[in-house]
Amino acid sequence: MRALALVCSLNASPTPSSSHHLADQVMAELASRGIPGETVRVADHSVLPGVAPDMGEGDDWPALREKVLACDVLVLATPIWLGHPSSVCQRVLERLNADTSETGDDGLPLMYSKVATVAVVGNEDGAHKVSADVFQGLNDVGFTLAAGAATYWVGEAMHGTDYQDLRETPEAVASTTRALAANAAHLARLLDDAPFPAS
Repeated sequence: MRALALVCSLNASPTPSSSHHLADQVMAELASRGIPGETVRVADHSVLPGVAPDMGEGDDWPALREKVLACDVLVLATPIWLGHPSSVCQRVLERLNADTSETGDDGLPLMYSKVATVAVVGNEDGAHKVSADVFQGLNDVGFTLAAGAATYWVGEAMHGTDYQDLRETPEAVASTTRALAANAAHLARLLDDAPFPAS
């Protein structure tokens, strides 16, 4: 089984990213449970706006889409901007939306039997609201959410500390990340053994 983390930081590599840092922690927990994978910073690629699998010349989404189709667990990591998921995260959801009407050889929508999780960072409150927004989008396109499918960290309001700058991971975040990985890995194996039935 394979996992894929799409990091929706507004910054391209090699700029440090708290979203990337938390995504790497989730991926390490998944790997420790037998589900290794790859982390991709979406801003390193040209993902054009639209709701089609391929928007034509200059669009890097088709290659990222192939990675999504090949994974069993998707980790979507986003910072909070103005109380919402980042614009990069919204674009990923919009591009995933192109696949809602596509089916595989089994007659199921392409994202059925794939598990999704969310990782959120920010320096203000809003992690629950952002998780809810992203959950709805992921579920709309066919992903299944495990119990406790989000992990997050938010700093104090009006404070400048970033998650990546913490000397150690707070235990509340670490334990939530471990539970997310355990539940996602368990659900992915269940769905691999018994996929959703074709309607």
